[in-house]
Amino acid sequence: MKHPRSASGPSPSRGRHLRSGKAGSAGALAWAAIACLAIAAHAAPPRPAALDEPALQTPKSLGAAMLAVTRAGTRLVAAGERGIVLISDDGGRQWKQARTPVQVSLTALRFADERTGWAVGHMGVVLRTSDGGLTWDRQLDGVRAAELLGSQRAIEEGPDKPFFDIAAPDARHAVVVGAYNLAFETADGGTTWTPLSPRLPNPKSLHLYGVRIAGDKVYVAGEQGLLMKSTDHGATFAALASPYKGSFFGLFAARSGTLVAFGLRGNAYRSPDEGRSWEKIDTGTPVSISTAIELADGAVALLTQTGQVLVSRDDARTFAALALPPAAAPTSALAHADAGTLVLAGLRGMRTVTAP
Repeated sequence: MKHPRSASGPSPSRGRHLRSGKAGSAGALAWAAIACLAIAAHAAPPRPAALDEPALQTPKSLGAAMLAVTRAGTRLVAAGERGIVLISDDGGRQWKQARTPVQVSLTALRFADERTGWAVGHMGVVLRTSDGGLTWDRQLDGVRAAELLGSQRAIEEGPDKPFFDIAAPDARHAVVVGAYNLAFETADGGTTWTPLSPRLPNPKSLHLYGVRIAGDKVYVAGEQGLLMKSTDHGATFAALASPYKGSFFGLFAARSGTLVAFGLRGNAYRSPDEGRSWEKIDTGTPVSISTAIELADGAVALLTQTGQVLVSRDDARTFAALALPPAAAPTSALAHADAGTLVLAGLRGMRTVTAP
């Protein structure tokens, strides 16, 4: 009489065949899938929601920490934490919130004309506006930047690196720079971005804090006194002899062609010959300088992190402090509303002062 199992089910030998054959293949495929998922998870961390969620529209945005402010024609545009962008059409007396597609802090603004501008910030974000700052579109973020760099390490690290500055001489060209030698350029209004990092003489991958474009020349400044220059629209770069070993937080290019590099502990230097030589500027302050702008009358103004405004009317050779009310909080950026009004961005929002 046949054994019940041999009549109604597979024999022991057939059971062994299933475990070592099709079942084994299925198991191997399952393990392979798990391994692939593990590798993918390691290679590409989850995309942060802040890259895809629009900034919250709230009245509290008027008191948010603001890190940048600039002019777009007669309009003032400011940007700061959580993707907040504010605009003012009355010289900074009233502000309203614009619409942005991200919730990451924005660190710098630059307008090529009254309608076309860019904002950069944390997580490798680059935003563009074509309506004077009312609405913004995301053009680049840290996930895409890592892919463009073709670096497995950058992909594995995720979109953790911020951009700190941007230069935009016209509506089609822009250069953005940031942490750990992060740098990109666009020549088509931001439709495509090309890595500049491999062209930069920055073997230590020092942070890049400032970038300016003057004609066919591109200047970059960063930590540990890093200064670089391109004379062919960014196709190649060479290191400049630096007068300072501390960090430069930014660059300014005057109408005259004079360059000003500024940074830690009130240190600032001017170059009248396109970066070939540098002269130390006596700023009269030990406080770090966060930004430099040209005022309505052509004067050069430096802003310290405590809200002090230093002004030069002799092509950045000498500076004198304006007598302004003390700032209630650290300040980060400066713009002029008109000939007698300055607008300061700081950790407690926007502030307007009358310049003497």
